[in-house]
Amino acid sequence: MSGYAVNEMFYSLQGEGVRAGTANLFLRFAGCNQSCRVETHGFDCDTEFVSSTRLSADDIIRELRTLSPHCEWVILTGGEPGLQVTPALIDALHAAGFKLAIETNGSIELPPGIDWVTVSPKVAEHAIRQRTADEVKYVRGYLQGLPKTVVEAKHYLISPAFNGTELDRRSLEWCVELVRGHPTWRLSIQMHKAWTIR
Repeated sequence: MSGYAVNEMFYSLQGEGVRAGTANLFLRFAGCNQSCRVETHGFDCDTEFVSSTRLSADDIIRELRTLSPHCEWVILTGGEPGLQVTPALIDALHAAGFKLAIETNGSIELPPGIDWVTVSPKVAEHAIRQRTADEVKYVRGYLQGLPKTVVEAKHYLISPAFNGTELDRRSLEWCVELVRGHPTWRLSIQMHKAWTIR
């Protein structure tokens, strides 16, 4: 079947990273090639990205413009958006006047043309395929060390793990100390959870 498996689209504020607090349209794709669990990653994935509707690029653009006729930025997310984002979709969204950001786990090399790339690795460093980014962000639980990243980025971020919607205080304190000890890194907290928005 042609088209893209879309889990949901919505209009909200970016809740984390360097672009936190900015208005964006979110295009969440279904499916992921990772299974994040506290035992292996220091946190459990809290995003539902299994259900989907099959949509064409035109369908996606129409829905995004219905959600906000004036917003310029679309965040491609998932799951793992790299499984579905194609040069044709990038071109169609650009032609419709959108700027594109993506949030990827880095396990797939992305096609060119995306305006802002966030890599949040969920695989071992040697398995990362997207090795350039605007920002690289690692989620860290208590006692997880600072990574020796292979991603070349403009901004390096550490984000403390949450327990559902609750910030884990020990993880936060741990991440603060990591940044204090390594000032080329920046603390990034999932503010949308504190703001109680999606």
